[in-house]
Amino acid sequence: MKLYDKVIFVDENGTCRAPMAAEIFKDMAAGSGIEACPRGLVVLFPEPLNQKAEAVMASNGFSAQEYMSAPFVLGDVGKNTLVVTMESAQRLKILEMFESIEERQVRVLTELVAIRDKIILAGMNILWGWQCFLPCVLKTQIPR
Repeated sequence: MKLYDKVIFVDENGTCRAPMAAEIFKDMAAGSGIEACPRGLVVLFPEPLNQKAEAVMASNGFSAQEYMSAPFVLGDVGKNTLVVTMESAQRLKILEMFESIEERQVRVLTELVAIRDKIILAGMNILWGWQCFLPCVLKTQIPR
């Protein structure tokens, strides 16, 4: 069993939830050697972080002032890469668009949470929720 070398957080346009999740993960996984990056499924040109997301991140001690969105591309995914989507429709879209990516490599954030802790995100502060749930992703291993 080997830990993932890279975790890609994917949302629709890469300007809100994915960058927030990636920054929290980077903070929690510091020193682990696991790379984390945000991507968007529909990115026609680089855009800055959503202003509300930036405000939430800043109020929790995270900075993303230089952030610009980037598209999700097959070249980002390696053998030991975990792709974490924010919604199940995004997971399905990735699996349809990129047939060479294995199903086990693409998960929905809430699916990982349900598997590890059986906790539901409904009604909780989203940043607090990710801080609680992203350790589940960090501990996830690839079956060999």
